[in-house]
Amino acid sequence: MSLEGKAVLVTGSTSGIGLAVAQAFAAEGCSVMLNGLGDRDAIDALRDGIAYNAADMSKPAEIADLVADTQAKLGGIDILVNNAGIQHVARVENFPPDKWDAIIAINLSASFHTIRAALPAMKRKGWGRIINIASTHGLVASSHKVAYVAAKHGLIGLTKVMGIECADSGVTCNAICPGFVSTPLALAQIEVRAKADKLSVEQASRLLIAEKQPQVQFNTAEQIAGFAVFLASNTASNMQGTALVSDGGWTAQ
Repeated sequence: MSLEGKAVLVTGSTSGIGLAVAQAFAAEGCSVMLNGLGDRDAIDALRDGIAYNAADMSKPAEIADLVADTQAKLGGIDILVNNAGIQHVARVENFPPDKWDAIIAINLSASFHTIRAALPAMKRKGWGRIINIASTHGLVASSHKVAYVAAKHGLIGLTKVMGIECADSGVTCNAICPGFVSTPLALAQIEVRAKADKLSVEQASRLLIAEKQPQVQFNTAEQIAGFAVFLASNTASNMQGTALVSDGGWTAQ
């Protein structure tokens, strides 16, 4: 089934995975709404006719406005990709409560708010795709990432509930769970580690990935975008509430 003409909202899509997902759907002939932070001139350079809304994904009122704006500008929302996310690393006893609140709000609660707002129209239309960008950390844990792990586990739970509730409605909800992905967020963590351990960025990258993945290789943002396009296609129409994993063997151990 062609996706041409479908309307797509991708949250957190001005860089990294979200931008790759938005570009992949645009290449399929979809109309796309970008959302995210960054320099406005740089964002405008990315758009090339693509709509943009700067909603703060930690604020439910702005999320509601984002969904309404997308529906108004694109004529609806056929495909919703929940990608917005932030990270903070610290032991639980040192984890700032405001960082916990922000990560839970953006990495988990924002997906609930977008789904809640977009789902009724999808059900009335009898067709929709909800794709949650989770993580291997939605399935297993790592130390120092308490809020991120909790949020991504919650996102997998949300995906499962939606898969059940959307059964036979024409709407599907699934999650993508990448291992390490070569994005600005991951590279920033690697640069900190490289500096602390007096290593090159390449050495630090390999050590970090090898701690978790037997296959010492990053996912690319474009690979994750390909999974999103697959989940939106008719081939995946019987997938409901699943977690699609691409983690170099991390969770196979």
